[in-house]
Amino acid sequence: MPVLLYAVGAILVVAGPVLVVSGRVGRTQVQRELSDQHIVFPPADDLPAGLNRYGGVQVTTGAQARAYSEIIGQHVAAATKGRTYAQITEEWQAGGRTDERLGKLRETAFMGNSLRGALLGAYQAWQVTALVAGLGALFTAIGVVFVALGATWPL
Repeated sequence: MPVLLYAVGAILVVAGPVLVVSGRVGRTQVQRELSDQHIVFPPADDLPAGLNRYGGVQVTTGAQARAYSEIIGQHVAAATKGRTYAQITEEWQAGGRTDERLGKLRETAFMGNSLRGALLGAYQAWQVTALVAGLGALFTAIGVVFVALGATWPL
């Protein structure tokens, strides 16, 4: 039994830091990608309640990306009067694809939802990096405990 505890403990002690580093590298990549986009929140006075703390701040974190996606979602909903891209497209197609106003509204809905989706993807990636790093720390701790148990296990 001590050999098994040692073996599993050693594997976890090695795997844990690898996961922590992988999580940190992933987070740095997400942060770099967000920074490279130069997305900046409008002034605090122009933001919805609850988001005014982000006024004038550049989007560089997952939480900020999610908050900015909420703003985009609100703007798209206002522009489309709450209709989805699919609903607008259906209306545009039913009208013979000739209504220029609906065509432009369709483009607005598509672009807004695409940007929103990209920002939400960054938020999700940010969350996954935290999970990976956290699991790495947990694996390391469990590995140390297993190695210690293996050392004290009666033969």
